[in-house]
Amino acid sequence: MCGGCVGTEYPERGTTCLEGGSFLLNFVGCAQCGRRDFVLVGNRAAGLHGGEEIVTYDHLCKNCHHLIARHEYTFSIVDDYQEYTMLCLLCGRAEDSVSILPDDPRQMTPLF
Repeated sequence: MCGGCVGTEYPERGTTCLEGGSFLLNFVGCAQCGRRDFVLVGNRAAGLHGGEEIVTYDHLCKNCHHLIARHEYTFSIVDDYQEYTMLCLLCGRAEDSVSILPDDPRQMTPLF
C-alpha cells in the first residue's frame, strides 16, 4: 500500500462504508508513474467467515497497475442490528449500525 498516492491516510468517513468503488477525492495521483487518472479495482474477493460477510479488493493505478491500497468491507448481523465496517488507506475507516426493526429502539425518546 502506498501513502504517497493518497492525500490523507485512512481518513475518518463517519458512517460511509463502501462495498465497492473508490474515494477519488483522496487520490492525489500515482506515486509510481505520477499520473492522476481513474483507479481500477482488482483481486476482488467476497466470502462468509463466521457469519460475517467480508469483501476485499485492491485499488490499482489505471496506467501502471501500482497497488494504491487494499480495501476491506464487512457486514454482519448482531442482535437486531446490521453492522457495517470499512478499512482502507484510500477510502478511509467507517462504521455503521442500522436497526433491522421497523422502529430503531436507539432513536425512540422516553415517554417519562
